[in-house]
Amino acid sequence: MEADRYSPEHPVRFVTATSLFDGHDAAINIMRRILQGTGVEVIHLGHNRSVQEIVDTAIQEDAQGIAVSSYQGGHMEYFKYMHDLLEERGAGHIKIYGGGGGVIVEDEIAELEAYGIAKIFSPEDGMRLGLQGMINQMVEACDVPILELGFGISDSPSPKDARVIARSLSKTEMGEPATLKLPAAARAGAESTDVQEVQIGGEQPASGDGAPHTTEQQASKIQNLKSKAPALGITGTGGAGKSTLTDELIRRFLNDFDDVSIAVLSVDPTRRRTGGALLGDRIRMNAIYGDGTSERVYMRSFATRQANRSTSKALQDAMDVCRAAGYDLIILETAGIGQSDTEIVDLTDLSLYVMTHDFGAPTQLEKIGMLDLADIVALNKYEKRGSRDALRDVRKQVQRNHMRFDESPKEMPVYPTMASHFGDPGVTRLYLALLDRLNDDFDFEQRSRLYSWDDTPEPEPADVAIIPPNRQRYLGEIAETCQDYRSWAEQQVTYARKWGEAKGAREQVDDWAPEDQEQLAGRLDAMVEHWWAKLDARCKDILDQWDDLKEAYQQEEFTYTVRGRDITVPLYRESLSGTKIPRVALPKTDAPGEQLRFALLENLPGYFPFTAGVYPFKREGEDPTRMFAGEGSPERTNRRFHLVSSDAPANRLSTAFDSVTLYGFDPAKRPDIYGKVGNAGVSICTLDDMKKLYSGFDLSDRKTSVSMTINGPAPMLMAMFLNTAIDQQVEKHLREEGRWEEVDALIDEKLGDERPEYVPYGPDGREDGLPETHDGSGLGLLGCTGSDLVEWGALDAETYTSIKADTLNVVRGTVQADILKEDQAQNTCIFSTDFALRLMGDIQQYFIDEKVRNFYSVSISGYHIAEAGANPITQLAFTLANGFTYVEYYLSRGMDIDDFAHNLSFFFSNGMDPEYSVIGRVARRIWSVAMRELYDANERSQKLKYHIQTSGRSLHAQEIQFNDIRTTLQALMAIYDNCKITWWPGERWVRFLSGSMTRSWPSSTGRSPILTAG
Repeated sequence: MEADRYSPEHPVRFVTATSLFDGHDAAINIMRRILQGTGVEVIHLGHNRSVQEIVDTAIQEDAQGIAVSSYQGGHMEYFKYMHDLLEERGAGHIKIYGGGGGVIVEDEIAELEAYGIAKIFSPEDGMRLGLQGMINQMVEACDVPILELGFGISDSPSPKDARVIARSLSKTEMGEPATLKLPAAARAGAESTDVQEVQIGGEQPASGDGAPHTTEQQASKIQNLKSKAPALGITGTGGAGKSTLTDELIRRFLNDFDDVSIAVLSVDPTRRRTGGALLGDRIRMNAIYGDGTSERVYMRSFATRQANRSTSKALQDAMDVCRAAGYDLIILETAGIGQSDTEIVDLTDLSLYVMTHDFGAPTQLEKIGMLDLADIVALNKYEKRGSRDALRDVRKQVQRNHMRFDESPKEMPVYPTMASHFGDPGVTRLYLALLDRLNDDFDFEQRSRLYSWDDTPEPEPADVAIIPPNRQRYLGEIAETCQDYRSWAEQQVTYARKWGEAKGAREQVDDWAPEDQEQLAGRLDAMVEHWWAKLDARCKDILDQWDDLKEAYQQEEFTYTVRGRDITVPLYRESLSGTKIPRVALPKTDAPGEQLRFALLENLPGYFPFTAGVYPFKREGEDPTRMFAGEGSPERTNRRFHLVSSDAPANRLSTAFDSVTLYGFDPAKRPDIYGKVGNAGVSICTLDDMKKLYSGFDLSDRKTSVSMTINGPAPMLMAMFLNTAIDQQVEKHLREEGRWEEVDALIDEKLGDERPEYVPYGPDGREDGLPETHDGSGLGLLGCTGSDLVEWGALDAETYTSIKADTLNVVRGTVQADILKEDQAQNTCIFSTDFALRLMGDIQQYFIDEKVRNFYSVSISGYHIAEAGANPITQLAFTLANGFTYVEYYLSRGMDIDDFAHNLSFFFSNGMDPEYSVIGRVARRIWSVAMRELYDANERSQKLKYHIQTSGRSLHAQEIQFNDIRTTLQALMAIYDNCKITWWPGERWVRFLSGSMTRSWPSSTGRSPILTAG
């Protein structure tokens, strides 16, 4: 039974986030929503947050508690480091709560709680208390007046000490006076050691309405300490992108000036029913975190603590606190507002109104009060369709509001922006306009060093659009194409059925031989010809060749061609009882309509629309398997690869990278990073690491392929991999030419003691030698590259160029690199989505230029979308939509569809839902129809190739004995659906995922953590 909701007596503030290098934010989102529903003001940071970021936030926000989910390992170091950093900063009163499903095991929970963590919740706690019960426990423990919880602050703190400002702001918010002890050296004649107390606010209790304004005498004291810092108010409709735009403006201020400090006050609405609030603006604030920014930027989130307001009445006093602390600029961002809200104008010196094109009819602009009062207007999300017309209408409305008919509408202070695009010129123009106003009206006295009007043209959406404006209906066109094909097919089936019926009637007349046979035969011959003429030429060919095709599949063997190579396979299998069972069989029907329906919508494997499979038969002599491994150092994972591949006829290596690598970071001793290095994946940060990882495997051998599960930094890891493959062949060439000893000596001479070494490691530590199947290859060029040998004169450039070209032509494998599903589901994004897409386009263009034909440049992944909660239909819809998005983007760059479509692969999850039994069939048909009918692609491009992994979210430790049955059935469904490769977790991997093992599983057996078959 779910617990009743606890009602806090005092304002309670929590900071919520996921741990560093962890994109699994579903759990923390659920928890923070329940916190909000329990009356808590939640400052939500989202995923992938360092300990420093969370601690800085908790102090600046004067929170009572921190709640963090950690599903990627490294939790012992992470939570202890957070505790230590809070104690070091004098904020030990802030309670830490955490959870990680089953990843954090019982002994670790006990150790963390003994260390000082308030509570780590386990799955058993969830079953015992329920979600609301866990939240109640957290809120009740933190339900104490914040002013009774003291920071450990020295007697003479810095004026910008975050703890002093945080507590002062809390006092103004509670309606109590805030007293700041500040140096008075700014006053004429004051000594540098003088200290003056300044009291701000505090004449009335606030109870949701905030404190009164600072008195004139107090304001005079502040003015004596420092000239009044201007306040920039940013307001706008909900969803207009105010926070993103604010972040980009702050970034430009920080980059442009070394001596400007900024205070950011952000307001979000309090929920009337529960009293809770989502203070979520920090999730968009990237510029305020990083080295050197904590002293230059202070941010505080406020809840309105009153319904139907976009600001808090405590804000005037809050701005005075920031002025007294010496900040040069104050930015006040309000909650989303309606048409008539204009509160921001009365609070700030300069106002910016942010809107989008989505305001309805132009007459609606006449109702927007801020268009009459705002100093500057930003039309954000300018890349959206309709924004050009909206810009014209908004400028005309501002012109009318201000009676500036003697000026062109283009001269109105209305700026189109695309804040979500990094380096957007529109945001830069807006920044310059704000800077001009600050300098002209408020003696800001800062002139831009990095930006200028002349070098910053107004943005043109078409120049930055990933998908050109004239192609933005591509998904609709694909749906229409598939619907049109289906309608055409049904019509052709109708014609074929009627043709067959007429033909059958004609044959019956011959058999019957009635008196009017000649007359009937003539009429029926005309009818047969009538329906036959209506059939498409393709359909006629299908019907003409049906009997020949049927006979071909009734022979003992069948020969087909793949990329110019003939492959002969047996057509029958023999059962234990001696029954000959056909591997492929056409439907047993003589009806032309049914024959044509089968051919147009289903067909045999290897025939359009490839519903039953893209190849006529599965490959024999080599199981379509992948050996998934990755943990610890490159040498340790290399040993694992050699172990699991030792008896395999082909090396199909699949690589798991640690979360540090997944987010593009280097290993470090900082505890919140150190605990995750080599955890649940291999640590790769250099080219030498990559060389060690795949050493002993010939990456140019057709029996070797490598899959890399990497997304955000995929371009960098891909470059490392290709260079590894090339350098392997350089080393091989030198050995075959008998020159290796000479070159080896040269490398020793060049690198000396700095020459890297392969240090054999296994699950139990150092090993005596290389893995048994390791031939020593691939390690000779550690510390240097083939291009270095060319520079040193050890290899001629022509030979190196030839080796490079040959290697790129044959190297086989897949890199995941699907940034769209990362944005939608898994969150390992390190660049903006647009920039990441451009990098993907660069990789694909390189593949085309260098003729990389056997490597998949992206694995378009639905698996992670399913793991994030999607059902099979939604998973397939998002995945195909993402695939077609890549197609449209690559086409927009001028690539030919048949030059890149074969480099695309797909990856689905398979569960027990009935739709999973046909997910591949549906995907192949949609893809092939769209490729042929809409994009005019060739047959190879029409073939959708995919692999599946059995559902991870369906596995759990409570019924681990059933997991084998569950995953076997899921894998069997995928094999029946003719997938290319099937993955499923073994028991030890499931235990690791479920948290019933320690953080590092032993590798004493020969089993791979993920067994694969297909």
